[in-house]
Amino acid sequence: MQHSAVPDLAHTHTRPIHWIATATAVVGVVALSSLLPPDAATAAQAAAAPKTGAARAEAAPPDPAAAAFPLECGPVEAVVQKKATGDLDGDGRPETVAVVHCDAPMGTPPDGVYVLTRDADGGAPRVVATLVDPRERRTATGIAVRDGAVLATLLGYSSADVPSCCPDVTDDVKWRWKNGAFVRSDPSQARAV
Repeated sequence: MQHSAVPDLAHTHTRPIHWIATATAVVGVVALSSLLPPDAATAAQAAAAPKTGAARAEAAPPDPAAAAFPLECGPVEAVVQKKATGDLDGDGRPETVAVVHCDAPMGTPPDGVYVLTRDADGGAPRVVATLVDPRERRTATGIAVRDGAVLATLLGYSSADVPSCCPDVTDDVKWRWKNGAFVRSDPSQARAV
């Protein structure tokens, strides 16, 4: 048997230092690539894209945290419990449906359900409709916007004798924008809880 004239090469056997050097090189390449700006031609093409209906629909929905709600909360503040967004009136700009109640320290305060919009110039959000008034003593346990309609599950009371802690009626309701107003329909009849 003839032996090779070349001695064993150091790099043919991996050692921990080789793995450390490889990992360091990979980290360096990733870090360097994150510091480089994108290709100028790509950025210019994105900026020059025409404003289509799809681009308008991507406008930010109104932020309920920046809106003033028609609630009298006394010393506590109004708190947004839930929200859903979508284009409710078909104008290509999203609206926000917000479930809001007073941040009472005890009990379950009733919810108000409000529709927010903003002007075409992107101004401050404003309430354009009240779907559920807090005086109705309802609690919204679910809210969604689907196919241009607002869907909600509301808990309520069959009479004034029912304690506030224990709602005994559940309604699944739906509102749709029609002829300049939100029209309510009950997809299912009220049912006892």
